[in-house]
Amino acid sequence: MYERHRRWSADGTWDKLFAAVLADADAEGRIDWSMVSVDSTSCRAHQHAAGARKKPPRLPGKRQTPLLHRPDEGLGRSRGGLTCKIHLAGEGGRRPLALLITPGQWGDAPQLIPVMERVRVARRDGGRPRTRPGHLGGDKAYSSRRNRRYLQRRQIKHTIPEPKNQRANRQHKGSRGGRPAGFDKTIYKRRNEVERTINALKSFRAVATRFDKRAYVFYGTVTVASIRLWLRSRPTGET
Repeated sequence: MYERHRRWSADGTWDKLFAAVLADADAEGRIDWSMVSVDSTSCRAHQHAAGARKKPPRLPGKRQTPLLHRPDEGLGRSRGGLTCKIHLAGEGGRRPLALLITPGQWGDAPQLIPVMERVRVARRDGGRPRTRPGHLGGDKAYSSRRNRRYLQRRQIKHTIPEPKNQRANRQHKGSRGGRPAGFDKTIYKRRNEVERTINALKSFRAVATRFDKRAYVFYGTVTVASIRLWLRSRPTGET
């Protein structure tokens, strides 16, 4: 069973199944695109998750995913020991749309763009995949000029609070500092949706505590948990 999980994590089978589940949900109108939020959560890594071979294994005849080649295996060290981080974008219905695994000490702001680039929901009737939400929410950890320019370029409205130091720096520059970032407290309250999405994901023991040595296998584990959340949310009576 584990060997199949490992292979499906490596050759992208779980990614394809996740994409198919999202496509079906979008076609049925079950994705709330009005508000998508980004956030991250740290996961403790079991001691057995360390010690992976430096050279990742290769699967004959299979295309290797980028996660196979992470030299850090998505593990970092902090006062609490080995940790990794799950970065995700969650839709308004409290289910994941995109995932990313990094070492636990990596910051949140640099991961906003990579996570948003992974939001690609295919349309069953053809055409370009859906990639742009109506609004994006995030906490102050995601506030940076780079992120705001990226969202403005893609014409994505966003509610991300500006930290005190950034606000003071902008005001110190005067007119050269640019306009203050817009902030709507009412919209920002919906950021709890992504926090509840994370709580649902971490209800799975294999997600809350990482036991997998390889980053690509743990990514597959989190993807399977995300698929299960979407399948559970289907209306009663559907097959």
